Amino acid sequence: MRGFLPNDGTAIRAYTPHGGSFNYQPGSNVHRLYMTVERLLASQTDIFLFESAFIEGRFRQYVGKTRALSHVIVNGISPCEFIAIEPDADAADFVYVGELRSAKGIDTMLDAIASIRDSHGIDARAVLVGSGPDQQLLTQHARRIGLEQKIAFAGPLPARQAFRLGRTLVVPSRAESLPYVVLEAAGARIPLISSNAGGIPEIFGPYSDRLIKPDDPALLAAKMLRMLTLDAATRAQEAELLAAFVESRFSIQNMADAVIGGYREAIARRHGARGAAMHKAA
Repeated sequence: MRGFLPNDGTAIRAYTPHGGSFNYQPGSNVHRLYMTVERLLASQTDIFLFESAFIEGRFRQYVGKTRALSHVIVNGISPCEFIAIEPDADAADFVYVGELRSAKGIDTMLDAIASIRDSHGIDARAVLVGSGPDQQLLTQHARRIGLEQKIAFAGPLPARQAFRLGRTLVVPSRAESLPYVVLEAAGARIPLISSNAGGIPEIFGPYSDRLIKPDDPALLAAKMLRMLTLDAATRAQEAELLAAFVESRFSIQNMADAVIGGYREAIARRHGARGAAMHKAA
């Protein structure tokens, strides 16, 4: 919940629902608990600023209608994040950047790498950047499928530094909202393989046919194998096309302008309601 205080001292309460509470399995106890909290917050909110159309849809489905104003205002990145990044000379074939937990589908990525090795004799390397509760499980899984020498755990790093560690970013998520790491990688012209989860199709826009369904190691392996064998010019062209679309829609300036516009609309509505109440009382 965010508050905005106009000159007359009347607080405007704005709320941006994020992926966390909406990514739990519908019908589970934890999901029901979070949806109860979301309804309580909704009753105290003047304006909702959803970060993706996906989260807006989940809100309507599981929380319900609200009389508050609402707008989808997508995340944005700064001009410096649209500067291209080149991989390090010794970069791995693939890199993952994010939390190390089940919802991110990293086990699917490991299985896909093992499949490429078993089916095509290609020993691809990957770097996992980040931390999280499942690091030990992932380490054990890599060892179990014979990848302990091919998977490196780099720990948390700034995104643009992490991107240099691999030639293709893999986002195998089972659940997402509108992940900044995908925006940042697209802006940096990093070749991307991603699952079709949450609001990610909104980032890919006209190129959303590149996305694959989550939790399918065979499909992911096919995409990863393609990237391993794709010529450099085509890789660069695909990355440039996605970057151009992201830059046209997901800039931090667009986000800031839309947020300010939303606050102004909420203030005008509050003043209008107050004026109507005063007129009725008179």
